[in-house]
Amino acid sequence: MKRTEIINALQLAGEGQLINVRGWVRSRRGNKNVSFIALNDGSTIKNIQIVVDLAQFPEENLKPVTTGSCISATGHLVASQGSGQAVEIQLTELEVYGTADPEQYPLQKKGLSMEYLRTIAHLRPRTNTFGAVFRIRHNMAMAIHNYFHEHGFFYFHTPIITASDCEGAGQMFQVTTKNLYNLKKDEEGKIDYSDDFFGKQTSLTVSGQLEGELAAMALGKIYTFGPTFRAENSNTPRHLAEFWMIEPEVAFIQKQELMDLEEDFIKYCVQWALDNCKDDLEFLNQFVDKGLIARLESVVKTDFIRLTYTEGIEILQEAVKNGKKFEFPCTWGEDLASEHERCLGEEHFGKPVIMSDYPKDIKAFYMKINEDNKTVQGTDVLFPQIGEIIGGSVREESLEKLNSEIERRGIPTKDMWWYQDTRRFGAAPHAGFGLGFERLMLFVTGMQNIRDVIPFPRTPKTAEF
Repeated sequence: MKRTEIINALQLAGEGQLINVRGWVRSRRGNKNVSFIALNDGSTIKNIQIVVDLAQFPEENLKPVTTGSCISATGHLVASQGSGQAVEIQLTELEVYGTADPEQYPLQKKGLSMEYLRTIAHLRPRTNTFGAVFRIRHNMAMAIHNYFHEHGFFYFHTPIITASDCEGAGQMFQVTTKNLYNLKKDEEGKIDYSDDFFGKQTSLTVSGQLEGELAAMALGKIYTFGPTFRAENSNTPRHLAEFWMIEPEVAFIQKQELMDLEEDFIKYCVQWALDNCKDDLEFLNQFVDKGLIARLESVVKTDFIRLTYTEGIEILQEAVKNGKKFEFPCTWGEDLASEHERCLGEEHFGKPVIMSDYPKDIKAFYMKINEDNKTVQGTDVLFPQIGEIIGGSVREESLEKLNSEIERRGIPTKDMWWYQDTRRFGAAPHAGFGLGFERLMLFVTGMQNIRDVIPFPRTPKTAEF
């Protein structure tokens, strides 16, 4: 008999039709006359109740049906006699696909900590919380692709293995086929990469931006969406060694248009979650973050605050005068810490903030320098409870100015010739931003730790599964 997914079964009227559902047992309870099986197949956070008449299915035959076991249940779909569900299935045929020994299955207990669940990341998608998170993650990926497709962007695949570091965006994971126990070195004692697979030193990418700019100079509007890697020893709730990044690059737009794009994109994604993840968001709103849905609705409805870095520093310094204490100083010329970003977004404005015009010395070499020669046209989006969620900028299109900044910072140019060619041949004004997908997921789900919004987190000393 053809299987019916539980999400669809729950939408059917309980008129006694015979259906088949398959999934994993969340619980089994009952008395001497009847047994109730809560079954979930991952298609929805909701379970369907299987009612077992023990006169037809002796308890002895139900012993393998324990929490975590996988079954196929065929029966008549009828209106539920109890509360909590509209329909239920009266069992007529049962098949056990796989058992789960109650003594060994680690998801027996309720109230398992997030820390413990990270140690069994291969099983945690079976919990309500992580099932909801990963269904929302899918929907957010769909929202991203749909937004850019609807707005005329082209999905462009940038390389994962690269010889460029996007100017110090983070420590890199080296890629090599060399024998690490017998490294060939040159006369100066440096590693000789001439016999390596690519003939040069290569690493996993920290960003697809530079290659994305190349594509924007031909296709006009592109976006990348793929894994990126940072070998930074950061053990914080906001950092991963492997994460996914969305990076659009657009020709012929200026700073105001870039900020408009950043705001519109975020609102589209949040609205998509509200429209397509209702059941999962309601669950997370009840059990993880009771202000989640209200906060998401607020983001969609409100205009983002726009202010310069200088104005932001003035607000933070005024807060200090009024008794606010920060761990890190907030002086002009210093990069903002997470506590500063959250203070602006959460406490001062209570809404997302787009901050622009940062000091040039704390930003990347490719950002367009303002006429004051002190600041650049960076545009970062700061979110309540998250901090920075987007980092963007207008890119410097002048080859002369770009080279001047590369030289000033002492950046090696031997592997940057191809990037410089975009300014050498048909340079055009352009801008773009990077959005860490998991940062977006933190906001949309209300989860507190970035390790809990990606299936298998990669962090220092952690590469299981």
